[in-house]
Amino acid sequence: MTELILKCLELFATFFKIGLFTFGGGYAMLPMMREEVLANNWATEAELVNFIAVSESTPGPFAINMATYVGTEQVGFFGAFFATLGVVLPSFIIILIVAKCYEKFQSSKIVMGCMSGLKPCVVGLIGAAVINIAASVLFPAGITLYAFSGVNLYISLAIFAVMAVLAFKKVHPILIIVLSAVIGIAVGYGLNLKV
Repeated sequence: MTELILKCLELFATFFKIGLFTFGGGYAMLPMMREEVLANNWATEAELVNFIAVSESTPGPFAINMATYVGTEQVGFFGAFFATLGVVLPSFIIILIVAKCYEKFQSSKIVMGCMSGLKPCVVGLIGAAVINIAASVLFPAGITLYAFSGVNLYISLAIFAVMAVLAFKKVHPILIIVLSAVIGIAVGYGLNLKV
């Protein structure tokens, strides 16, 4: 019982820290979340990519889904509860404070400067997350000549290109997600039949 409580507190503290020190939503949290999950041995790099895929494919905010999923994998229901509470609580507290004070300070040069500085930081964090995930998905064994000889890399790039074109053409995101899942299943099933 004590071990369960300690694990739940560890999950809460870790995800509270992630929620407290990251700005810009779930994708901006991803680099720190990745670092913490790997450092605590809660998942391998490959499992983390699967966590991300599941979190992206389910309704709700990405960071909450990730916290819930990791917590569930570690301790079950209580792990999910404490990890989710940990990632949500800082935002809740900060929003209450900001809502109370923002009208008073919205024209402050310090607040405006802070917001101007946070915007590129968030873009950089999201970019770093994209690069890390892309490297894990496209080059799981690292960038080697062997990585370019397999068909999986080119299929993944083709699916990405098609989905990027559809996104730029303003196709609804739900349709893009469903279509990419169907194509991925079909291609994966086809490749498994040939093996």
